[in-house]
Amino acid sequence: MTGLNAETTRRAIVEHTRRLGESAAAAGPHAEVPTAPKWTITDLVTHVGQTQNWVAEIIERRITDPTRLPTEPAVLPTDPRQWPAWLSESAQRVANACADDALDAPVFNAAGDERSGTRFWLSSMLNEAVVHGFDAANAAGRPADVDAAIAAALIDHHLAMLTSPTWHLQRPESAQALRGTGQTLQWQAPDTAGAWFVERRPDGATWQPGTRQADVTVTGPARSLLLTLTRRLSMTDGEAGIAIDGDTDLARHWLDNTAHAGN
Repeated sequence: MTGLNAETTRRAIVEHTRRLGESAAAAGPHAEVPTAPKWTITDLVTHVGQTQNWVAEIIERRITDPTRLPTEPAVLPTDPRQWPAWLSESAQRVANACADDALDAPVFNAAGDERSGTRFWLSSMLNEAVVHGFDAANAAGRPADVDAAIAAALIDHHLAMLTSPTWHLQRPESAQALRGTGQTLQWQAPDTAGAWFVERRPDGATWQPGTRQADVTVTGPARSLLLTLTRRLSMTDGEAGIAIDGDTDLARHWLDNTAHAGN
């Protein structure tokens, strides 16, 4: 993950999951989650805790065969007062599973890209904690801070997922919509000097770091770009501090067709 070492990522997973648990407790189990339609806080807590435990088991058991992935989900405590502790335990478990000696071990990688399985899951679990942490905070009417370096690293992960070898299998409609004839988009975060250049090609979308001439350039703080790319903030929300130069419809088309399955 660009700009973040494994230890920083592990600590961030634990910290953002802790914040998520606090926000969930403040919102209450039946609260709706505006940024994750059709979900309640109960759904969100269940999803995050079960996913962290599921991934931890994959890494702990060094599973490489996708037909042997865990099938028994962790059980959400019936008492909501126990949820913050349950989430803290699941976050610590997955952080421990992603220890240094596991980073390059043979483990299934759902993206099918060049990352080791553990490194892929480490990025994915940080994404879960940060993005769903924002969801929980939003539901509770609380602020949700995201460090700029973390946000920039998660933009890397987001684009890696959308352009991964398995994306067309996971989200075929999205993969088809992202094909193009050379249209280009650029995302820039001056607070981190981060820049991401996307090209829509006939055989699929590609991305690379750096700046180039693009049909549309979207500029803003890394946090705002991450939350816009994950469809938590509107690109035209004045509070997000985002500026658009070029073909706004092209940028909107990208956002409309890039939801992750867990969104």
